[in-house]
Amino acid sequence: MPDPWPGGWWRLSDIVKYEIVSTESIIETCSENKADILKFRNDICRKAVEKGKTEMPFYYILPSEQNDHSEWIDLARLLTEHGVDVYKLTENTTLEGKNYSTGAFVVPLSQPFRPFIKEVLEIQEYPVRHYTPNGDIIKPYDITSWSLPLHKGVACYEINTLQPEIEKKLATWNLDQERSLDIPENTSAVVLNASDNSSYLAAFKAIRDGLKVFRFKRENKTTNPTISDGSFIISIANSSDAKKTNDILGVISANPVFLQNTDGFEKEEIKMPRIALVESWFHDMDAGWTRFVLDSYAIEYQVLHPEDFKKVDLDKNFDVMIFPSENKDILLSGKYKSRDGLYTPSSSPPEYAQSIGEKGFDKVLKFIDGGGKVVSWGVSTALFIGPLKIKINDEKSDEFILPVRDQSKELLGKGLYCPGSLVNIRLKKDHPITLGMESDIAVFYRGKPVFTTREPYFDMDRRVIATFPEKDILKSGYIEKEELLAGKSALVWIKKGKGQIVLFAFSPQFRASTPVSYKLLFNAILLPDFNQK
Repeated sequence: MPDPWPGGWWRLSDIVKYEIVSTESIIETCSENKADILKFRNDICRKAVEKGKTEMPFYYILPSEQNDHSEWIDLARLLTEHGVDVYKLTENTTLEGKNYSTGAFVVPLSQPFRPFIKEVLEIQEYPVRHYTPNGDIIKPYDITSWSLPLHKGVACYEINTLQPEIEKKLATWNLDQERSLDIPENTSAVVLNASDNSSYLAAFKAIRDGLKVFRFKRENKTTNPTISDGSFIISIANSSDAKKTNDILGVISANPVFLQNTDGFEKEEIKMPRIALVESWFHDMDAGWTRFVLDSYAIEYQVLHPEDFKKVDLDKNFDVMIFPSENKDILLSGKYKSRDGLYTPSSSPPEYAQSIGEKGFDKVLKFIDGGGKVVSWGVSTALFIGPLKIKINDEKSDEFILPVRDQSKELLGKGLYCPGSLVNIRLKKDHPITLGMESDIAVFYRGKPVFTTREPYFDMDRRVIATFPEKDILKSGYIEKEELLAGKSALVWIKKGKGQIVLFAFSPQFRASTPVSYKLLFNAILLPDFNQK
């Protein structure tokens, strides 16, 4: 807006006009200064190419041996879409003491977009600066990690010595080169590895299209390649099933295994659960990003706003409830709570400032107790921590505390500070939530909550699914007093009654930019009923 702004109305139409004027100004400037702009751009690009020949790093290499093949392909696709030349190794090569197999992606830094390549592929080490010499640190207030390989869970290595001989072993790559497979005749099942995000997409699409989908209950080493625990099986009973499956395989990056029969395999059919996604009206950005991820993976759901809890029958209509990261007070009271503990009335119209309320949350707890599943992360996990109560009748209630608590307030007081970084966690293997995952990954985290657990009692149980390691917790970005997180719980599974609760300390889908942890969310959604677990 003009500075100073004279005041008055500022409508949607004014915003549109503002954008139109700005765009027309850019076009006019480019038209009048075309030669100068192109020369300036060309000079910058030539300097970047030359710098790539003299300054390290000289290459980034993404080996073909990856836990998630689909994200490896997708990272290469993203780079090429942004004007970066991506190559593949045409023969086995050893660089800086490490062996790389044929087919590895190679990204040379001697390219016009060198600064961009380095920015998105390197690990971030946030620079520590001070307001005054030896004074207070200028702390970052927001995200400090944006390394694409780490956020996607793709292994990537920086090569810091010039390798002239490698240029003869490179072939230009683009996505069109990735094969599109036709299903062989007599195929009765297509198997997709649980370690690939694209396998989940294929499975969800298949279920939506009416195909039968199963999951392996146990790793099978008799096949080539080995079929891992949790892998998906799309059943093909006729030519219609084959066509639907073929169409699905044509839009994903996967290495399927084709089977003529699945006799002797331990498998279990999966159905898409009926999902409720809880979203407030208070600019609930995290819920919006969650919807984007679910939509992108063909996962159907119904949005529940706080006022809907008054009339909805949770037990009758849903199997899983998702609580993205949203303030507990907003959800339960429809208000913000200030630092002095007082509630601040909402400035929104009354119909957009309603809350779940005590009765609505009682429905949630009864939903869990009766066999429902809840998935929650970030600040919304506070809903399930501390004293809880299920109202049985006017005179009787089931009062309890789940065997987990949040220790973040205490640790923040001791100096823990993590504005938004990638941190290492260790996952419990052989659990339904960690199917397809590596044992050690890095996840996006903002310093709270921090879980600790205790022995469960009565009708409760708990498992710690992920913990922070004892040391070397920061992977990319910035953190202070990381040692305070050592050994603490980052992901907890809880049983209450017949139901299950999955609490994430971190964001498994942060802004749709952390595919490395998507599978944890998908597996939590697909958790089998407790009596089948």
